[in-house]
Parts: sequence; structure tokens; C-alpha cells
Amino acid sequence: MAGHSKWANIKHKKGREDAKRGKIFTKLIKEVTVAARMGGGDPSANPRLRSAIAAARAENMPKDTLERAIKRGTGELEGVNYEDIVYEGYGPGGAAVIVESLTDNKNRAIAEIRHIFTKCGGNIGANGCVSWMFDKKGLIVVSKDAVDEEALMETAIEAGAEDVKDEGESFEVITAPEDFNEVKEAIDGASIATVMSEVTMIPQNMCDLEGKEAEKMVRMMDMLDDCDDVQNVHTNADIPDDLA
Repeated sequence: MAGHSKWANIKHKKGREDAKRGKIFTKLIKEVTVAARMGGGDPSANPRLRSAIAAARAENMPKDTLERAIKRGTGELEGVNYEDIVYEGYGPGGAAVIVESLTDNKNRAIAEIRHIFTKCGGNIGANGCVSWMFDKKGLIVVSKDAVDEEALMETAIEAGAEDVKDEGESFEVITAPEDFNEVKEAIDGASIATVMSEVTMIPQNMCDLEGKEAEKMVRMMDMLDDCDDVQNVHTNADIPDDLA
């Protein structure tokens, strides 16, 4: 399995566990609120909000909870003002790491994120130090058990996907960020079940990690994912399947 698919599937499985604790709802609500604040409350005119709503619905977020999050973003309801901040740095073995944060206290956020980097043998760098190694893309992962490759390719490419890749146990549908929602809707409309889908940062090249460095990287990703101020984490680390 490709490194990025590996992290995508780890994230999806972790998301299911977080949902049981209600934690994933907190992150989804933050994203919906910030998306509405930045681009307005109409999803048809706000791609980021449209994606956030789709992610929330995929986790069965109640309609009234979703509507309140949008209204907090547009100012119709009083709410917390979150800042959208991106941190970049290096993890164990020099792996590139991008951390997307939504926080109501940036001093607390940077302190906690820096502590995690340092504890796991990494360090935070300057803005732009690793982002050039990634491409922002829509990513839709489909299990090979769910669809025939030809049928998936026909549906995805006709809807505007850039590529469909065979990644061992699954297919990866890659889109431009602006085409993500249309392609996802076409795949859903064809009754093709997806493992996960999101607009993400896809690494141009992977960084192979083994042994202690791989173990530290898994620990670092877990700690960042568990941080309340962290929304998303991207890395080019490729780790052995047994550790994943």
C-alpha cells in the first residue's frame, strides 16, 4: 500500500474510534464554523463549507448541530472565534509534517504542538519549509471490494477526476480541489462506497522510516491527532505495515 493511502486509512479508522467518544464531532463543528465564517453560509457558493458539511453528514452529525455550527460561523449565533493556522516542520527521520490548526488560543496551540514535535524527536520550522513537497488535492479512497476498476474510472474521470490509481487493497481517486465535491457526488450517485474522502495534502515523494523512527512517527501522529487544537495532520512518512 502506498504511504499516503496508509496514513489515510489509519486516519479513517482512528476517526471511527474518535466518533465513539464524540471527539470527531468537535473537529467537524470547528471546520463547519470556520468555513461559514470565511466564505458565508451558502454551501453552493462556498466549496470549503460544502466539503465540511459532507464530512459532517458522513459521520451522521445531527442536522440541528450542523445548522448551529453554520450560524455560529455567519454570526447569527454567538460562538467562539477560531483562528485557522498552519504549522510546518520535521518529524523523526526528517519526515515532512504539516499541521492544520483551528484554535481559540494560538499561544496554547503552538506550545502544545511544539511540545509534541520536540517530544517525538522533531522540530517546527518556518512557514513554507515543507509545504512545497506536497500538492493540495481531493482524495477519495475506494476499497477494491466495492467496485470494478473500469466502472470506478469511468464514473470518476467523467466527473472531472485527474486520475484513478491502483494502490494494492484500494483505489485512490485524485481530483483538483475545486472538482472534489462534484467527483465525490458522482461516485456516491453511482452507489460506490468510499473508505474516506477529503481535500488533503498529498506528498510528492515519501520518506521511508523503519524501527525506532517509525515508532516515534506513529506516536507523533497519534499525539497530534489527539490535540484539541489540531484539525488535520499531513506527512510524507512511509512506515512498515506492521506498525501501521
